[in-house]
Amino acid sequence: MKYVPVRRAAAVLAALALTAGGLAATAGQASAANLLANPGFETGALTGWTCSSASVSTDARTGSHALAGNATGSDNARCAQTVSVLPSTTYAVSAWVKGNPVYLGVTGGPSTWTGAGAYTRLSLSFTTGASQTSAQLYLHGWYGTGTYLADDISFDGPGGGPGDPGEPGAPQAPAKPSVGAVTTTSVALSWPAVTGATGYKVYDGSALKATVTGTSTTVSGLAACSSHTFTVTATNAAGESPRSAESPATTTGCVDTGLPKHALIGYLHSSFANGSGYVRMADVPDAWDIVNLAFGEPTTVTSGDIRFALCPAAECPNVESEADFTAAIRAKQAKGKKVLISIGGQNGQVQLTTTAARDRFVSSVSAIIDKYGLDGLDIDFEGHSLYLNPGDTDFRNPTTPVIVNLISALKSLKARYGAKFVLTMAPETFFVQVGYQFYGGAGGGDNRTGSYIPVIHAMRDALTVLHVQDYNSGPVMGLDNQYHNMGGADFHIAMTDMIKAGFTVANTGHRFPGLREDQIAFGLPAAVSAGNGYTQPAAVHQALNCLARNQNCGGYTLRGGPSPAIRGLMTWSINWDRYYGWEFQNSHEPFLNALP
Repeated sequence: MKYVPVRRAAAVLAALALTAGGLAATAGQASAANLLANPGFETGALTGWTCSSASVSTDARTGSHALAGNATGSDNARCAQTVSVLPSTTYAVSAWVKGNPVYLGVTGGPSTWTGAGAYTRLSLSFTTGASQTSAQLYLHGWYGTGTYLADDISFDGPGGGPGDPGEPGAPQAPAKPSVGAVTTTSVALSWPAVTGATGYKVYDGSALKATVTGTSTTVSGLAACSSHTFTVTATNAAGESPRSAESPATTTGCVDTGLPKHALIGYLHSSFANGSGYVRMADVPDAWDIVNLAFGEPTTVTSGDIRFALCPAAECPNVESEADFTAAIRAKQAKGKKVLISIGGQNGQVQLTTTAARDRFVSSVSAIIDKYGLDGLDIDFEGHSLYLNPGDTDFRNPTTPVIVNLISALKSLKARYGAKFVLTMAPETFFVQVGYQFYGGAGGGDNRTGSYIPVIHAMRDALTVLHVQDYNSGPVMGLDNQYHNMGGADFHIAMTDMIKAGFTVANTGHRFPGLREDQIAFGLPAAVSAGNGYTQPAAVHQALNCLARNQNCGGYTLRGGPSPAIRGLMTWSINWDRYYGWEFQNSHEPFLNALP
């Protein structure tokens, strides 16, 4: 959201102009012995490797054969091999590659890439964790870029002893597990048997949850309404296979916050007018299911001390009294509507750089919520509020203080107000979807790219709605590896599909799991004066039909599948919609109500 209609898109365009050289990792150290099986593919086959779309080529750097990965529009041709390693030990990884581009990395660790027309050496090093006994090397191309080649691949260092999973004879990766019965505390999983396997390991993210000899298990002891991403490996005397594809699952027991299945969400300029005029709370039509009060702002950028006050009478002559404002909130709530305080906006830069600022944020936001009896909180951090320090490349375990402290503050507020506390977020595409290509902590560009991702991930089980601002944005690459431009149905389809399907975060080697469909909405300007990227109602309806029903998608294939429970639409703003004769409300509320 912004106080003025035109908002920043230059940062996105700058990020999209980043060069490949700026993202490359540094070379690692060589050590004892190459732990890989068939590192040069001289067997003439893919023995020892698990690949999604690959073959053996005679276009070799040395010897007679090389790996040829065929990256299509839906498959990046990933090849991987898992080896046994020693804890707390440094290893060197390298490969000679040709193609545009080719990625080399270690799952859960560093990665690097290049695009070259001749064989070029990629290299990196990493140190295993204190209890780590296996590591997975991977190579892949980029969606839709065709064939890449790799040869003379090396994983150098001391082996983990007999039973190296990289030795020939280790099982192939199992197929993607199927999700069966789900309860408030458990998820049942099953998968086809793997030839040569004597057992299986089931993981939830990076955590080992079960070791079994059969092809099914029930993972128990889970929290109610919690999201999980399960993978399975096959084992035998030779070692452990690479992991299967991910299977997302969410336990039951989610608390009903009282929202309708499909909601209309809008921002109300309560503390300023912004040229569109002031709208009293009592005059907000009942079509709006969530009303976000814009904005609570900090006393200084780093204070964490958030203040909110109604628009001054000098700016908004028709502003109501505090008593009338509060009474109108109660009237909305009596009709089942939710009223939240939104923190941030264009001018409300919030950087929680210290724990003191974090604690002050919690106490001051709580004071606002308590004063007006609000239903929850909306986070609309923009500008330079969030960023990632160099080296902060794992969104699952962020280290940058402004990220860590915000997550801690949100968890404290959720714990204070309980399960029915409504938490929404309104990031710009620059802070979420652009992370598919560029991630701030990986270096080489704007350190803000993708910086909302760790916050969304950490709060996914507490998050009510994520409504990314599909406006004031530069072109953004979708999961089809095509750039999409705001203002049409395809932009909303592609950007929203990324949130549902999940995506690999730039060159970090980590994948952001998608959200539940009921947590997903997308944001639009209410009118041409409200922001760049206004979308005609018919195009919005086309996008909703595609996302909810998988109909009229304009040639785009939904990677996350249809979302009949998609939460709805957000707009900036209720004030601008009133100014333009309620076009947004009157066009979209009936359409949302008619969705499945």
